[in-house]
Amino acid sequence: MKRNLAIANRVSEVLLNGKWIANTNFKEQILSVTWEQAIQKVENLNSIALLTFHINYYLSGILNVFKGGDLEIRDQFSFDLKDLKSEEEWNTLVNDFLNNSEMFVKHIEEMSESILDDVFVDEKYGSYSRNIEGFIEHSYYHLGQVSLIRKLIKQNKI
Repeated sequence: MKRNLAIANRVSEVLLNGKWIANTNFKEQILSVTWEQAIQKVENLNSIALLTFHINYYLSGILNVFKGGDLEIRDQFSFDLKDLKSEEEWNTLVNDFLNNSEMFVKHIEEMSESILDDVFVDEKYGSYSRNIEGFIEHSYYHLGQVSLIRKLIKQNKI
């Protein structure tokens, strides 16, 4: 299997349709909660909505680079979600996340393998491959949080 397709498959597993490593994925988790549950705070943990926003922030920023744009995202803004006040706002975030996820996978699938070793924006960021692999690890980390928060909310029947 070509390296870009293998990497695209890993991204798809964590975001859209995987069951192998975590036995779940972001799509399954975020589609299984109401907007009230998505914004629910459990003690000092981030909400599911905030974690969804956070991963989507990075998705959109990296996608912008894939499309030939600049790297405009900054870590300091990656948790700047405005309060969601309705199911419609939650659904908009979910749909944006899912659309960006699908586009992200598609871009990686269509990438030439040689690009994977190219510098991503600036040498200090490493290669495309390193950034995509880092995104995968970052996504699994937060997927674990989403899964646990969802279980805590369901146990408390919030």
